[in-house]
Amino acid sequence: MSRDISIIAVGGYNEVGRNMTAIRIGKDIVVMDMGVRLDRVQIHEDTDVESLHASDLIAMGAIPNDSIMQSIDGKVRAIACTHGHLDHIGAISKLAYKYRAPIVATPFTADLINQEIKSERIFSVNNPVRAMPAGGRFRVTEEIELEFIRVQHSIVDAVFIAIHTDRGTILYANDFKIDRSPTLGEPPDFARLRALGREGVLALITETTNAGISGKTPSEQIAKDLVWDALIGTEESRSGILVTTFSSHIARIKAIIEAAHKMDRKPVLLGRSMDKYWNTAIRAGYACKDDVAVFGRRKSVDKALKRIISEGKDKYLPIMTGHQGEPGAILSRVANGETDFSIESGDRVVFSAGIIPQPLNMSNRATVETKLKMRGARIYDNVHVSGHACREDHWELLRMINPEHVIPSHGNLVSHGNYLMIAEETGYSLGSNVHLVRNGQELLID
Repeated sequence: MSRDISIIAVGGYNEVGRNMTAIRIGKDIVVMDMGVRLDRVQIHEDTDVESLHASDLIAMGAIPNDSIMQSIDGKVRAIACTHGHLDHIGAISKLAYKYRAPIVATPFTADLINQEIKSERIFSVNNPVRAMPAGGRFRVTEEIELEFIRVQHSIVDAVFIAIHTDRGTILYANDFKIDRSPTLGEPPDFARLRALGREGVLALITETTNAGISGKTPSEQIAKDLVWDALIGTEESRSGILVTTFSSHIARIKAIIEAAHKMDRKPVLLGRSMDKYWNTAIRAGYACKDDVAVFGRRKSVDKALKRIISEGKDKYLPIMTGHQGEPGAILSRVANGETDFSIESGDRVVFSAGIIPQPLNMSNRATVETKLKMRGARIYDNVHVSGHACREDHWELLRMINPEHVIPSHGNLVSHGNYLMIAEETGYSLGSNVHLVRNGQELLID
């Protein structure tokens, strides 16, 4: 007799962030992702929650409230992570120890998870971390197997995860963009996705972040062209230039580094998270140690900025943290006049990142931009393309997979509603085979 299947929405169904989904097959459970909600800890990629207790982080809405798991009749057999962004792995160091299950992730993501666990100061996380490449399979039980399927996102080594069970396959699709010409890594594994669609998918759990944006998300190749145009496509070549982008976006950073070499400037990475992600990329084979100088600690950052001023701004291209205006990030400190690098009239500041649409981020970013402008900076805004699927990408994936059931995740009611309209245009019906769930709810797949 086949076993029943349910989807438990632990976190990330009311908001963007703190993603955590549990999939119960009979009495066996597989947990997908364990992330933080970044705006609730006030900063973005320099998030430092190592010294905070899980209960405090749950109370402030920063990590998933996994108390619902106590009422679920079953045992967690594995924890699987789609990629290395903190809203998908940032709570592992606070929650994973409860479940005594192996953590499975791609090599780049596994390296970041190990770093999170190592830096944790309150809980001892002894779960084994298993690195598995895209295309690999992990046997959870005799009846359950995980399969990693290569996709593209704004971080390397991202995957969809197919949970193969005796009742059918569940495809967990957080996060992705359909990019057929990426600048780093391979395009999504369309052949395998089409094959899954032919084999039959019981349920698709998918992000909805940009479901309300029309069209398709441009390729990262377009972002590279935008970056190069902002940096190289000007006659203003002697002014100081600062670039800020996501520390985890290795493809984007490599494009900026290539532009720096074409400009005959020395690229320099500045900031703790820049140091963290770049060195992880080197270990995973996505970056080369000789490409760029990296300074993570505050003293070494300040010393590097002083050297840049001493030798001449026109000889360097600093690439730094602070694209969301995060307090304490390098760009914020420059804007506040807290470093030897002084902004002068005509200096350019390139934001190769969009504003994450949350009130605190928008306020911080506006503050930093205003301070930079007051010092005479020229702002190049939104030199960027998203790492998330837009409306037509979602339409394409739905048609490719053709799942029996669809569960929108990674968003709020607005983005879920936008996705619902796409699903209905594709032939799905709310309450019948597309389901809206909220944090703390369990959905039985009929």
